[in-house]
Amino acid sequence: MILFCVTTSFVLSLYCCVQFFLFIFFLNVTLKHLSRAWDMAQAYRDMREANWKNSDKYFHARGNFEAAERGAGGRWAAEVISDTREWVQGKMGHGAEDTAADQEANRWGRDGNDPNHYRPKGLADKY
Repeated sequence: MILFCVTTSFVLSLYCCVQFFLFIFFLNVTLKHLSRAWDMAQAYRDMREANWKNSDKYFHARGNFEAAERGAGGRWAAEVISDTREWVQGKMGHGAEDTAADQEANRWGRDGNDPNHYRPKGLADKY
């Protein structure tokens, strides 16, 4: 009987430890994805704040670049967010030409290229 109680107690303890570590793992993964989405959201907020003509492609490239800098998961998150955004905008009537140009800027940034390639003249240095 004592052996059964010890074994049962050990199994339950092991089960709880595994559950705890799985929880911590998934919490960590979730927080990483949120930080990558934050990069994309920050670039969008900066674009809205700057309100600068022809700066759209720069902010697309910058958001993707910053998210991809966080590693393979960041690159994946940037691609999913960008593709979803472009799909929604396509459904809202944005032209295919604009979508293609946005996606080119998205890929440019995700591939680790300098977003300043798309930076318009006169855009404030804080961006």
